[in-house]
Amino acid sequence: MEETVSAADANRNFSHLLRGVREGRTYVVTSHGKPVAKIVPAADEQETSTAGRQALLARLAKKPIVQIGRWTRDELYEDDL
Repeated sequence: MEETVSAADANRNFSHLLRGVREGRTYVVTSHGKPVAKIVPAADEQETSTAGRQALLARLAKKPIVQIGRWTRDELYEDDL
Protein backbone atom coordinates (compact mmCIF):
# COMPACT_ATOMS: atom_id res chain seq x y z
CA MET A 1 0.00 0.00 0.00
CA GLU A 2 1.47 3.31 -1.06
CA GLU A 3 0.97 6.43 0.99
CA THR A 4 1.27 9.88 -0.55
CA VAL A 5 3.26 12.52 1.31
CA SER A 6 4.21 16.05 0.27
CA ALA A 7 7.89 16.91 -0.08
CA ALA A 8 7.58 19.38 2.81
CA ASP A 9 6.04 16.73 5.08
CA ALA A 10 8.63 14.17 4.00
CA ASN A 11 11.36 16.63 4.90
CA ARG A 12 9.88 17.33 8.32
CA ASN A 13 9.11 13.68 9.12
CA PHE A 14 11.89 11.79 7.36
CA SER A 15 12.82 9.61 10.34
CA HIS A 16 9.14 8.65 10.72
CA LEU A 17 9.01 7.71 7.02
CA LEU A 18 12.12 5.56 7.40
CA ARG A 19 10.52 3.68 10.28
CA GLY A 20 7.51 3.05 8.05
CA VAL A 21 9.75 1.82 5.23
CA ARG A 22 11.44 -0.61 7.65
CA GLU A 23 7.96 -1.97 8.37
CA GLY A 24 7.32 -2.48 4.64
CA ARG A 25 5.44 0.70 3.78
CA THR A 26 5.99 2.57 0.51
CA TYR A 27 5.65 6.34 0.12
CA VAL A 28 5.11 8.49 -2.96
CA VAL A 29 6.57 11.97 -2.45
CA THR A 30 4.76 14.79 -4.25
CA SER A 31 5.74 18.33 -5.12
CA HIS A 32 2.89 20.70 -5.93
CA GLY A 33 0.59 17.67 -6.12
CA LYS A 34 2.68 15.77 -8.69
CA PRO A 35 4.59 12.58 -7.85
CA VAL A 36 8.35 13.13 -7.94
CA ALA A 37 9.86 10.25 -5.94
CA LYS A 38 9.10 6.95 -4.33
CA ILE A 39 10.55 5.70 -1.05
CA VAL A 40 10.48 1.90 -0.93
CA PRO A 41 12.17 -0.78 1.17
CA ALA A 42 15.62 -1.61 -0.24
CA ALA A 43 14.73 -5.27 -0.86
CA ASP A 44 11.77 -4.18 -3.01
CA GLU A 45 14.03 -2.05 -5.20
CA GLN A 46 15.76 -5.09 -6.70
CA GLU A 47 12.44 -6.82 -7.29
CA THR A 48 11.06 -3.67 -8.93
CA SER A 49 14.13 -3.34 -11.17
CA THR A 50 13.92 -6.98 -12.21
CA ALA A 51 10.19 -6.74 -12.95
CA GLY A 52 10.71 -3.51 -14.90
CA ARG A 53 13.53 -5.01 -16.91
CA GLN A 54 11.45 -8.08 -17.75
CA ALA A 55 8.49 -5.93 -18.80
CA LEU A 56 10.72 -3.79 -21.03
CA LEU A 57 12.33 -6.80 -22.70
CA ALA A 58 8.92 -8.41 -23.28
CA ARG A 59 7.65 -5.19 -24.85
CA LEU A 60 10.74 -4.81 -27.05
CA ALA A 61 10.43 -8.42 -28.22
CA LYS A 62 7.00 -7.60 -29.66
CA LYS A 63 8.27 -4.64 -31.70
CA PRO A 64 9.24 -5.12 -35.34
CA ILE A 65 12.88 -4.90 -36.33
CA VAL A 66 13.57 -1.73 -38.31
CA GLN A 67 16.31 -1.79 -40.93
CA ILE A 68 17.86 1.68 -41.13
CA GLY A 69 21.04 0.78 -42.97
CA ARG A 70 24.61 1.34 -41.93
CA TRP A 71 25.92 4.54 -40.41
CA THR A 72 29.26 6.03 -41.17
CA ARG A 73 31.77 6.70 -38.43
CA ASP A 74 31.30 10.46 -38.98
CA GLU A 75 27.52 10.15 -38.47
CA LEU A 76 27.99 8.21 -35.24
CA TYR A 77 30.42 10.71 -33.75
CA GLU A 78 28.97 13.92 -35.14
CA ASP A 79 29.29 16.84 -32.72
CA ASP A 80 26.38 19.26 -32.62
CA LEU A 81 27.99 21.57 -30.07
